[in-house]
Amino acid sequence: MPLSEQLSELSVQAKKTEDVVTAAQTKNRDALHQQREQLKSKISDGKARTEAEAAAVQDKAQSWWDNTRSAIDTRFAQLREERDEHREERDLKRAQKRADEAEDDAVYAVDFAIAMLEQAEYAIADAVIARADADDLALG
Repeated sequence: MPLSEQLSELSVQAKKTEDVVTAAQTKNRDALHQQREQLKSKISDGKARTEAEAAAVQDKAQSWWDNTRSAIDTRFAQLREERDEHREERDLKRAQKRADEAEDDAVYAVDFAIAMLEQAEYAIADAVIARADADDLALG
């Protein structure tokens, strides 16, 4: 309700209160009973209206809070999901890197084994030649 309407209502209420005071001063019981019943009805109506407004405000606030909380929960769930995906990506990248390194190590080991076999073959050939040279000298 706009302030101007509230002020008008306040003015009307002030006049009614003045009438009650006047009726009380003149001891006009009928007028006092009538005013009291009107006030009782108005208070009851005002209370019901205030409770309804408060409930509407509370419902609106509760709805806002529920929506806000839901949005926050959704965002945190998204963040957790993104973090888990990132962790899985990191874990996958780490696993892929470890696999690549293990394959590189295997390739190096095989290359080393081949080189050692070649060295062994060379050493065998060298040993055979050395033995033949020694045998030739011994016969010689």
